[in-house]
Amino acid sequence: MRRTVAFALSLLLSAAACGPAEVVVTIEVEVPNPEGDGTVVRALSDVEVQLVPFDRDAVFDSLTQVYGTPEPEVPQELIDRRLVVQDAQAEWDEANRLWSTIRDTLQKLNTAMEPLARGEARYVTLFREWQEWESQLNAAERDVNQTFAAFDSLQQGTIRESDSVRILQDNWADDAYAGVGTVFSEKARVSGLDWVVDTTDANGVARGNLMVKPGTYWVHARYELPYTELYWNHMITVEGGEPMTVRLTRENAQERIAL
Repeated sequence: MRRTVAFALSLLLSAAACGPAEVVVTIEVEVPNPEGDGTVVRALSDVEVQLVPFDRDAVFDSLTQVYGTPEPEVPQELIDRRLVVQDAQAEWDEANRLWSTIRDTLQKLNTAMEPLARGEARYVTLFREWQEWESQLNAAERDVNQTFAAFDSLQQGTIRESDSVRILQDNWADDAYAGVGTVFSEKARVSGLDWVVDTTDANGVARGNLMVKPGTYWVHARYELPYTELYWNHMITVEGGEPMTVRLTRENAQERIAL
């Protein structure tokens, strides 16, 4: 009887080990602080996350080698000029933040002066402060206009060249990776594992749809920034039992140029 119970228990444990396992993926990255200096951590929502039962990057590398002709590169001169554009946009953003701060301060002073009589000492003090901020507002507005004009001029100079390089790369990829869908399907079939997709929620978490058989997978996701793309393709080993949590951050991403 004891052996029967032990055997039944071993069957249950074996079934549990082979059953679906849950993977939870979180995506958080540091981004410039919109309210001032430094950075803040932001959870990325609406990002597609895939658990792929093979290394998709290895497939693309193999197809590239077979194709023979290398992918068109982004000219270093264009990369350098895009960095200048990025710096110009940062200056414009900073000018906007300063203008917003001054405007908000003036609004608060207006609110504070409303219930006061103009002859009151408190009103006179606040009004003088308001005049000082108001003179700064005009200067800040001019700075916003000037920094935007500089940024826009530099950006327009790179848009056409960026578009040209992107078209060359897209055409090359259409030819070099023409059979990638067939290769992916065969790789997934041979693995005998699941290929599942989910999307991060408002808290930057993907869970619920990432239920897979135990085995080796690659966590794949990408997120576009204004000038670059964060790219993740990390191998994990999924086992049964407690949910497995995978954290995707800027530190473990590959940052690529986004044209």
